[in-house]
Amino acid sequence: MHYISTRGAAPILTFEQAMLTGLARDGGLYVPDAVPQMTAEAIAGLAGQSYEEVAFRVMWPFLGNAFTEAEFRDLIARAYAGFGHAARAPLVQLGANHFLLELFHGPTLAFKDFAMQLIGQLFQAALARSGRRVTIVGATSGDTGSAAIEAFRGLANVDVFILYPHGRVSPVQRRQMTTPTESNVHALAMHGDFDDCQARVKDMFNDFAFRDAVGLAGVNSINWARVLAQVVYYFTSAVSLGAPHRPVSFTVPTGNFGDIFAGYIARGMGLPIENLVVATNQNDILHRALTSGAYVTDGVKPSISPSMDIQVSSNFERALFDAYGRDGATVTQLMAELAQGGFTISQGAIDRLRATFASGRCSEAETTATIDRLYRTTGEVICPHTAVGVKVAEGHLGATPMITLATAHPAKFPDAVEAAIGLRPALPARMADLFERPERLTEVPNDLAALQSLIYERIAA
Repeated sequence: MHYISTRGAAPILTFEQAMLTGLARDGGLYVPDAVPQMTAEAIAGLAGQSYEEVAFRVMWPFLGNAFTEAEFRDLIARAYAGFGHAARAPLVQLGANHFLLELFHGPTLAFKDFAMQLIGQLFQAALARSGRRVTIVGATSGDTGSAAIEAFRGLANVDVFILYPHGRVSPVQRRQMTTPTESNVHALAMHGDFDDCQARVKDMFNDFAFRDAVGLAGVNSINWARVLAQVVYYFTSAVSLGAPHRPVSFTVPTGNFGDIFAGYIARGMGLPIENLVVATNQNDILHRALTSGAYVTDGVKPSISPSMDIQVSSNFERALFDAYGRDGATVTQLMAELAQGGFTISQGAIDRLRATFASGRCSEAETTATIDRLYRTTGEVICPHTAVGVKVAEGHLGATPMITLATAHPAKFPDAVEAAIGLRPALPARMADLFERPERLTEVPNDLAALQSLIYERIAA
């Protein structure tokens, strides 16, 4: 199994190399040179298996010889041992043909834990074997950062720096990043929005002297291993509802396009997915791009679903790469145009994207109303991001079962939930003292040189 860059000018890597590299040296994102196939018989054989067993069977063909079977099974077991539900990703029925996939039972109460907990184990195993040390730098709109810090805190071979937009994440999200006491993790509150944070991380990766000097690695959804780990719950949920003998559809609240791209990979492996529906909040660039064919940024508007407050959706580049016939030169040109404000997708490419992805938009008022209505009609309390997914999914219901991804626990966004239903969702018992723990953070400017200087200083200490 080999991995190639979406821009076509970076070295071809193995799974382990791509995982430890993150962003390709040509600025692109790594994807497998071919997607392994699962037969209908193999998919049917997943029925009744544990989440860990399904994870092994789905991911193993992508790994090449990075780990032995026994090693990989052990790493998977370690990754999911701390989840708060035996099923890891349970399904809840909302209506006659509408289901909610609960992805918030991990250590930081968000879907990012499924990938990040596993990546932490994979990184540590690979680095311990080689004796290397790496510096992980990531940007977060809220959940990736806390999941990364939780996964890598205290690990011997890793320093972690997470940039988050100052004042633009929920208090729970912030405290999950700022209260860990381990010296190898650093929460950096950067002035600007998520796109600014993401841009500075990409700048660091594209500064090869800095990148090589600090051993830079990335665990944002630009990291292929992140996407791969998220493919698993598409299989577990679909098989629970009858796949491969009947198709299913998914609606995914998304900002950076990584979670729904995992569904695209699952479909490419042979999982019978009828529709993949992109659900956006008021920062609806993905919906606008899929409906109009123009991907044009127009500024981030803060919302009650802050993890989706994004205009530059990094993983959309992976979808474009396939839509343009894996033409790296064209993708490179499109990304250059994006840096100037946007680009127009060719007719052939937009037709291919629309054949795979549907989309919808949910306003702030609709988000609040959906939280309220779902609570009154089902008793389910959902976070605002999940509400965006539910509202958009309702416009795409049909004969095929629809699974909406519930991306975070409602207690991560208590103000928005309380405003909708009049009740403040409580944190799980293991996190009940979160607001009593001391915080440790550093405010930083939106300045590449200042960020690099701080990282040099911290890893040398």
